[in-house]
Amino acid sequence: MEKMLLLGAEAIAQGAIDSGISGIYAYPGTPSTEITTYVQESKEAKEKGIRSSWSTNEKTAYEAALGMSLVGKRTMICMKHVGLNVAADAFVNSAVTGVHGGVILVVADDPSMHSSQNEQDSRFFGKFALIPVIEPSNQQELYDSVRFGFDLSEKYRLPVMLRVTTRLSHSRSGIVRNYSVVQNEFSLPKDPFQFMLLPALARKKYHNLLETQLLLEEESDNSILNSLEINNEGGQGVIAFGIGYNYLMENISAEKSNYNILKVSQYPLPRKKVEKLFKSSSRVLILEEGYPIYEELLRGYLSVGGATPIDGRLNGVVVREGELDPDNVAKALGLNSKNINPLHELIVNRPPQLCQGCSHRDMYDELNEALAGVANKHVFTDIGCYTLGALPPYNGANSCVDMGASITMAKGAADAGFHPAVAVIGDSTFTHSGITGLLDAVNDKSKVTIIISDNSTTAMTGGQDSAGTGKLFDICLGVGVEKEHIRTFEPLGKYHAENVAILKEEIAYDGVSVIIATRECIQTQLRRKKTEKKDEPLVRNCNH
Repeated sequence: MEKMLLLGAEAIAQGAIDSGISGIYAYPGTPSTEITTYVQESKEAKEKGIRSSWSTNEKTAYEAALGMSLVGKRTMICMKHVGLNVAADAFVNSAVTGVHGGVILVVADDPSMHSSQNEQDSRFFGKFALIPVIEPSNQQELYDSVRFGFDLSEKYRLPVMLRVTTRLSHSRSGIVRNYSVVQNEFSLPKDPFQFMLLPALARKKYHNLLETQLLLEEESDNSILNSLEINNEGGQGVIAFGIGYNYLMENISAEKSNYNILKVSQYPLPRKKVEKLFKSSSRVLILEEGYPIYEELLRGYLSVGGATPIDGRLNGVVVREGELDPDNVAKALGLNSKNINPLHELIVNRPPQLCQGCSHRDMYDELNEALAGVANKHVFTDIGCYTLGALPPYNGANSCVDMGASITMAKGAADAGFHPAVAVIGDSTFTHSGITGLLDAVNDKSKVTIIISDNSTTAMTGGQDSAGTGKLFDICLGVGVEKEHIRTFEPLGKYHAENVAILKEEIAYDGVSVIIATRECIQTQLRRKKTEKKDEPLVRNCNH
């Protein structure tokens, strides 16, 4: 069997290719981006005809994947945790419709908010939707769990969530590949109304989903991903979820016999194993990466009437926020940390900054000058590299809440009489979830100025294709913005005065105006030029 050294994200992607997927759907979002990128760059995936283009947003990705499932094919959807908020409508309803071809939703959570707005724990969504959730502990489990998850999905005709976190997605380890599975043949569901959620049909489907829960719990109790070791009757018990199991083993591998250990990597909870652990332990420590979702549940109904004390995030034995790591797990166990020189004591943080030569730099310089002297200056911005314009030396942005909120928040402020209401949004974020906000502004004739800082890529996640490249003017025109108030310019120092004048004109306009500030991302430009140089002939014709 072939051995490979892969990131966790890459192990998921290779597992999907080897498990017979016909398509992967995603919108880029750290720490999930590398899964789809790996499939796009895979020669094997190309030979197998696996569809892998980027979707406009997470909702469109999920719905397209459901369509592929409807015709019998296996498909994977990838997104980060906040992306699941965007896809939630389709996701929750897909648990009621069920699936035909296997569907795995990979959600990459970001505890400690390395590149996110919150620490949201996607296991809540899995529990809410009443579907199986898999949370592997290492890269080999990630690879193997994809095959396992597709089989589980097709056995119960349900989508399966595969939850991964930043450290596991972005760390590298060796994996052993399994044999490849051929793609499913085209087929339609036996029930022609399987995906029809008229209320009368939906009620029956929801009843069936509820009846499946005991079977899913039994699957978890028997799953190879969940294991129980009673090593010390009446001693310390530990329930370690996902990557928390790795940190536990890093601390107690030599003294393992002192602990009763339940490793959980498949949900719903394996009730029988949990009950046995509690009965065999004097105290139970809960180690879960993210929210104390199962700690709360266990305190409620599995603590044997409160007879077995529980420690975890809720009582402060485990840190309440941020990631688990070997050090805070050691502290929770009452052990001395093995980390002599903590990184935070050795490394000085360097704040993020826009790249040298970035088009957003010039855009903010121009916008700041256009707004100079404004008494109530407040710029609404969005999710992207340009959010860094909030930091010195620009101090050019004041709010950032979620994808697309710059336009709608500026609209709301304008509706309340605030002026000037200026929004800054990137080209990829605009097509992801800004268009509908612009349509609201047009319909209400709100007095807003929207700057689309267009670098023709999804830059923050590494330079993936942007859905709106070359189409932004026509999109704004189609939504109803007046043609004379859709202005375009190139944010460059040599055009500074001209661009500032355009900004001032449109900010003063009593209605909806859109300024498209277009210049290629400096990083994608550098990569493109390297490729072009590499492709040049080595010998030139000297007569030309």
